[in-house]
Amino acid sequence: MKIFIKILSSLFIIFVISANIDKAEAARPKYLLKIASIAPEGSVWAKRFRDFAKEVVEKSDGEIGFKIYAGGVMGDDRSMYRKMRVGQLNGGGFTMTGIGDVVPDFRVLGIPFMFNSYDEVDRLKEKLMPRFEKEFDNKGLVLMAVTEVGFVYTMSTTPITTLAELKQSKPWAPEGDPISYVLLETVGVTPIPLSIPDVLTSLQTGLINTTFNSYYGSIVLQWFTRISYITDIPFAYAYGAFVLDKKTFSRLPPHYMEVMKSAAKTHFNKLLEDTRKSNEEAMQVLIDNDITLVKPTPMTRAELQNNYREKAVEKLVDEAFSRSIYKEAMKHLEDYQKELSAIQQ
Repeated sequence: MKIFIKILSSLFIIFVISANIDKAEAARPKYLLKIASIAPEGSVWAKRFRDFAKEVVEKSDGEIGFKIYAGGVMGDDRSMYRKMRVGQLNGGGFTMTGIGDVVPDFRVLGIPFMFNSYDEVDRLKEKLMPRFEKEFDNKGLVLMAVTEVGFVYTMSTTPITTLAELKQSKPWAPEGDPISYVLLETVGVTPIPLSIPDVLTSLQTGLINTTFNSYYGSIVLQWFTRISYITDIPFAYAYGAFVLDKKTFSRLPPHYMEVMKSAAKTHFNKLLEDTRKSNEEAMQVLIDNDITLVKPTPMTRAELQNNYREKAVEKLVDEAFSRSIYKEAMKHLEDYQKELSAIQQ
């Protein structure tokens, strides 16, 4: 009898263990995507990505799952890309600076003083998206969405309203970003290349005293605590990309690929609205924190927008990006401006 009870007990234990294993297997996603970003947890970028992930998980009945590494815990853009190459990550949210090393023509939207409005930005992104998607595909990547930081401004510890004041500053340039570096160098300034996580410390120590960010980005990254002035003219448009490894994406069933693409379109379009609204609200927050907006002199504005921008572009074409993408971008902008002028007449 005792032997019989022991056998039953053993069988019961085996059954419980097996049931738990089956339950754990059922709960485990069939396709687990490991995604990293330098976007801080709690920011609009991280929130919208989690909304996107939630929709994909729900619509795939849990067969697609995500492990999200926000806040730069997987390193900067270059570190994230290296980890994608060896399979430690399956995708990431990259800045233009970081992914521009891989797909150089993606940098074209970041030319300083190129845009006058977000309408121009939106038109050019729409026109260039098919080309961007093809070029990412050629690099073994899937461009799921173009993300946005917004227009970035010169932010400094002392007012910068003239070229002479800019030349006396110690500006930052994003590490690996030839565009802003060449523009500043053309003006006559030697910028200090730093990765984004190193900027705040460098402002604190005085290694740099001038940086570039959107209103909202400066608050999220806490850079606003170390600056006193913002030059009231957009320096450039800052953006990024949500990218997946092509091999990983191609393993998904076709209907799950469509689920991913549809969810990305929905949530990253909402992110665009979020970012622009956040930038509007952030400007008032900065003013409330005793940060002063200063206007560049008309001569400085004209010199930067025309003379120095064109000189910098000549150095960048066929180096930072191809001549063909630059010509295509300028043609689309000219066409848009003609359409706008015809409507206004």
